[in-house]
Amino acid sequence: MKNALIFITGASSGIGEGCARKFATQGANLLLNGRNTVKLEALKAELEKDYGIKVRLLPFDVRDRQSATEAMASLPSDWQAIDVLINNAGLVLGVDKEHEAQPEEWDVMIDTNIKGLLTLTRLVVPGMLKRGRGHIINIGSIAGDAAYAGGSIYCATKAAVKALSDGLRIDLVDTPLRVTNIKPGMVETNFTVTRYRGDKEKADAFYKGIRPLTGEDVAETVYFAAASPAHIQIAEVLLMPTYQATASIAHRKTE
Repeated sequence: MKNALIFITGASSGIGEGCARKFATQGANLLLNGRNTVKLEALKAELEKDYGIKVRLLPFDVRDRQSATEAMASLPSDWQAIDVLINNAGLVLGVDKEHEAQPEEWDVMIDTNIKGLLTLTRLVVPGMLKRGRGHIINIGSIAGDAAYAGGSIYCATKAAVKALSDGLRIDLVDTPLRVTNIKPGMVETNFTVTRYRGDKEKADAFYKGIRPLTGEDVAETVYFAAASPAHIQIAEVLLMPTYQATASIAHRKTE
């Protein structure tokens, strides 16, 4: 992947940051998106210094289609030839029952997890088609396979990610472009703190008794898919901690 151009949304923490670090170790140049400019600037400085790669920041909210469109249009020509798009930006808010959840939080999840992914896909894929190469990697979730208590809206958004990934793969079947849906199970990142609306104690309790995946673990799988030979399309990967069986069934050790 040396000198390849990788565009990662939601790159300031968690899986997105893990992907940035992994691709940087392999000599790829990075376009990094996120809302936390301070974290992005620090990550850029670190990766450029440690790996001698080029990093460009695109600090916009993927929910803002106009900002996304303007940011992409502002890229110099040598930063437009994106080889891999990693649609990673996503979140879950709350553990409420569907009929008790806050409509404002529905909007944030739907606009980020579904519409944000669609926006970036729409902005990037046409260029890939013109160049005759490209790979779209969507970060889905085990939650997209089956609903679980307190997560129906989030689960619905990740089911949409699966459908959109499958649909895009069909749409691109007569092209060299590849589409991959990566579906992690339990991953310990700031994602879970956001789920519990900033309550880190509850987030930590969620992982008690089990060793969850890390953002770096997921990044290894993302890289494996991206680095596979051009004639191999890894359509979907479900990865979980060893003691997890489904989205809602896991064995937690008690000591």
